[in-house]
Amino acid sequence: MAKISLIGAGNIGGTLAHLAAIKKLGDINLIDVVDGMPQGKALDLSQSSAVEGFTSEISGTNDFSQMKNSDVIIITAGLPRQPGMSRDDLLETNGKIIKKIALDIKKYSPKAFVICITNPLDAMVYVLQKYSKLPKNMCVGMAGVLDSSRMKYFLSDALNVSINDVETFVLGGHGDDMVPLVNYTTIGGIPLMEYIKIKKIPMSKIQKIVDRTRMGGGEIVKLLKRGSAFYAPASSAIQMAEAFLQNQKKLLPCAAFINGQYGLKNMYMGVPTLIGSKGVEKIIEVKLSASEKSMLKKSVKSVQGLVTAVDKLL
Repeated sequence: MAKISLIGAGNIGGTLAHLAAIKKLGDINLIDVVDGMPQGKALDLSQSSAVEGFTSEISGTNDFSQMKNSDVIIITAGLPRQPGMSRDDLLETNGKIIKKIALDIKKYSPKAFVICITNPLDAMVYVLQKYSKLPKNMCVGMAGVLDSSRMKYFLSDALNVSINDVETFVLGGHGDDMVPLVNYTTIGGIPLMEYIKIKKIPMSKIQKIVDRTRMGGGEIVKLLKRGSAFYAPASSAIQMAEAFLQNQKKLLPCAAFINGQYGLKNMYMGVPTLIGSKGVEKIIEVKLSASEKSMLKKSVKSVQGLVTAVDKLL
């Protein structure tokens, strides 16, 4: 059975463990610096096994060496956003946390497929790969699946259609400059731009959805008042882990290492990828309009600024 280590046993970590167990993805190891938290959540989740029907072993520990020989590692450790904070405000604190975790991964689990959720996402994946020395195809960030899922929900809700009929994806950094691709969005196979013509839906309504997608995380932070989103981020990361563990060759947008694609080099950025048993097996390049290229350029600049800043801080 696969071994899944979850570094960070907070709201996302606990939800990840629950989903991984229910989906029978493997044995689960919750790791956190807070004494008692991973142990308590592991015990609580284990006691649900009789109801849910899973046989996965779930353990909790404060010992980071227990990640040894993991098949998948998902990192959520770090400070969450608070109201009034941007993802970028977390740069120094979370950068130092991710650096330490990266060094532990290098020591104990250098062959794992590692998914980072910690914000600011694109910069944290860069730090993670830099200090862990993981193969770049085995070190990714969870962003695009979540951002795309948010946009799908907003479109489904606003247009009163089944969410199962909506397909879309988001490019760029996981921040306010992300690039939701309206031109590659379909409703029941019909291109969105054609669909809104048929239904006489104003483009202004779609633009509001694009804007809401960009601010999707902040909207939840504002409502919760303490902490940030955890259900949808956990579901998104589990979909990525499942694609790897089951060799699904699934097309998923995520923060992957780019070296030439989209005219970019040597950076992590949200792009459509094919995920299978070798990690990121391929990056899919799609043709962008002039306005999409302009938005992507702005997003790239934001990510590059964060990477430069975090290098100076660490």
